[in-house]
This record gives sequence, structure tokens and C-alpha cells, in this order.
Amino acid sequence: MIPDLSRQEAVRTAAAAGIPAALADLGSLVRIPSIAWPSFDQSALVRSAEAVAALLRDTGVFDTVEIKRARIPGTDELGQPAVLASRAARNGRPTVLLYAHHDVQPPGDDALWESPPFEPTVRDGRLYGRGAADDKAGVMAHVGAIRAVSEVLGDDLDLGIAVFIEGEEEYGSRSFGQFLADNADVLRSDVIVVADSGNWDERTPGLTVSLRGNARFTLTVRTLEHASHSGMMGGAVPDAMLATVKLLATLWDDDGAVAVPGLAVRDAATPDYDEATLRAESGLLEGVSPIGRDSILSRIWNKPSVTITGWDATPVHAASNTLAPRTSVVISARVAPGQHAEQAYAAIEAHLRANAPFGAHLEFSDVDCGDAFLVDTSGWAVEDARASFAEGYGVESVDVGVGGSIPFIADLVREFPRAQILVTGVEDPHARAHSPNESLHLETFGNALVSEALLLARLNARVI
Repeated sequence: MIPDLSRQEAVRTAAAAGIPAALADLGSLVRIPSIAWPSFDQSALVRSAEAVAALLRDTGVFDTVEIKRARIPGTDELGQPAVLASRAARNGRPTVLLYAHHDVQPPGDDALWESPPFEPTVRDGRLYGRGAADDKAGVMAHVGAIRAVSEVLGDDLDLGIAVFIEGEEEYGSRSFGQFLADNADVLRSDVIVVADSGNWDERTPGLTVSLRGNARFTLTVRTLEHASHSGMMGGAVPDAMLATVKLLATLWDDDGAVAVPGLAVRDAATPDYDEATLRAESGLLEGVSPIGRDSILSRIWNKPSVTITGWDATPVHAASNTLAPRTSVVISARVAPGQHAEQAYAAIEAHLRANAPFGAHLEFSDVDCGDAFLVDTSGWAVEDARASFAEGYGVESVDVGVGGSIPFIADLVREFPRAQILVTGVEDPHARAHSPNESLHLETFGNALVSEALLLARLNARVI
């Protein structure tokens, strides 16, 4: 069924008119420091979930709105509070599941923020604050879109809608799979919209069609039974730091490309993207060269990467003339689409064991793997999304890959194999998610909200 053009225009108008209210509500959410790490105030997560639930109830659209938790598999511990809302489809219409998350990254060093991380601040067309982009803007894009279609369609809103706003995405989605299993009947849908990705630029929408997987683990290197004086034993005894530095260096070649046998590369074309754009979007310092080979986007979208994201070592201010007996590092690998994350982890572990210098003892722990994702772009939901993006942004969308990972999508695919999955987002390349001075480009947010409202109206016009 083709959507009524006058209704589509009315939805567009209503969505645009609702942007200021959505931004005001977004500011209220940003003020809540909803960090899932146990070392932070966990009551903030509860307040955040309650605020999101209230926003969904106030739409008047849903049959039920609940705050729920699921058990973390293998433990007696419950995961963080999530919000689950639902309404049943009518008259043969499809059901859409809208996903986002209300938890945020820790702010890091407050001194690096130009304005307080939990005080939403508008500067130069951007809203600054932790979670302003990732992913409370995704929450409000959903809420704003629902408000618009409800206002215009009223009793003619026959679309089934489920909303799942997770509370621990930044902390590893530890109870995600169990939450899906516990609530499968409510969450089962024909289309899933994951609003947790990015766009090509601040004016061009992106439909994410590939995501790299991840393999994260802790490596501990031991060389001594106890610490020794670096002057007395240095030069004859390898300390753990020396062994670790030499071992980690084997992970990359001289160009900075990953040099681990068994890690796959996806062969796929990428759009034009020059070094100047990379420098502008990444903050690469003058004189520092990019790493890797082939096209820049192939390195980010289709090839593996390995990053050291943590290192237990004596801090500079406490340095002493001591040979360290052990040290630990956190290794975060991104896995090319098409390779299972567990297979990639096994290749990295085998490489490290084979290259351990001086017979250093290696221990591997805290292994966390998530598979990559490739979107089937042949379905009608992708067609509807592209048309809605073109209307909402005023330009055609670009199919993009993402170097980051959203491992829980593999859980969605496993639990709901027939659903068409759309990975969308409200971020532009300068959002600095996870970094100090995270921000949301206001024009991008408005276009994303309008586009999602138009998509919901299109889905409401379909009979399946």
C-alpha cells in the first residue's frame, strides 16, 4: 500500500514542530548521570529508566510500559533497568521494534570538558553533554517520531510498536540475550530499528549495512616470581614490561596494519573518503601519518584492527628502579564482517602464545566476543527507510559500514531471524561519542526524528 502523500506531509510537519520539545526532554535525560558501571551511583540508572518510561506513557500510544530487568546468565545478578513498551498491531499492519539505550559512558576527566558533562549546553549548533548523542538522542528520536505519527494518524495508527530502551549497552549488554528470551513475545517484530549508529556527515543520512565484530580480552604477562632491583638484575633478567612491549609489537607490521595470521578481511567496495576528511574527523595530529594500507574506509569497515585500551603499569609519579614481575593489558580487536569473533580471538591468542619472548608466561582472561553484522538490503523495510531518509534529510542516504561494533545485534538475529533490521543513528562524524565534549548536531537530530516519523507512517501504510 502506498502511503497517503498528504498524510506523509502532515507527519513531516508534526515531527518538525515537535523537535523543540524533544530537545528539551533530551536535555532532561542528559542531566541524569545514568552510568551502568557498579562504581557509579546506580540510583541514577533507575531515575533515567523512570524518566524514559514516563515519556513513553505520555504518548498515549502503548498498551503497556514497564521497567524490567533480566538475570545475567551464569549468575544470580540482575542486569540494569530497561524500559519495555508495546502496543499490538491491528488490521494486518506490521510490528516495529524500536531500540536505543539510556545508559551512558563515564564522563572521564571533567577538566577536559568545556562545559559540565551532565549539564546540557548548546554551542554553535550542537548540544554538548554525556549521552547527548550516544544514545539518549536515539531515545528521543523514537519518542519524537511516535508523538508525531500519533498526533497525525490518531485512531488510524494500526502499526504495532514495541520499544526496548536498554540500560547497560555501554557496560556490555550482559543481560541482553536473557532479556530477549524473557520478553520474546512482546519484542517479536517484522522490522527492528536500532538507533545507535551514525551518519555519513551532518547533512547526509547513513544506513548502516555492516558492522565489525569485536574480541576483547585481558592479557597478563609474567616473567619473575617477584620484583627485583633494576640495577642489580637489569640486562640479564627480562621484566614483564620488556616482554609485553616486544610481544605487543608483533601484532602490527611496519605500516601499522594488523599482522596476525588467521584474521579475515572482507572484500567490498567503499565510497570515496580522503585523508583530509580522516584527519578532520579523527583529530589526527599534524605530521602523524594514518596507518594501514588500501582505501581508508576499507581499513575501518572491512579489515581487522587491534588496539590496546588498558595497561596495568607503574604510573610515572610512582616510578621506581624495579623490574616488574607481571603486567596486564586489555586488548580490543575489531573483526571484519564475515568472520566469527571467537575464531578471530583464537587466532590472536595463538599468535601471542607463539610469539611470547624469552618464554614469558601468558594468561588470558575476561574474554568477550561479539560477532559482526551484515544487513540484507533487499527487503521492503530498507526501501521504506531509504525513502524516508530522502524526505527527512532532503538528500539520498548513503550505505555505510561502521568500524565499531554492536554485538547485541547478533542476539537480535538469533532470537528474531525473520525480522528486517535497520541500523540508523543520530550522530554525525564529529559527535565524539565516548570522549570528552560529546555532542549532538542539532540539525542532524531534527532530520533523524523527522525521517523516523516518516518511516513509521510508511510502515503503518503496509499490510503484510
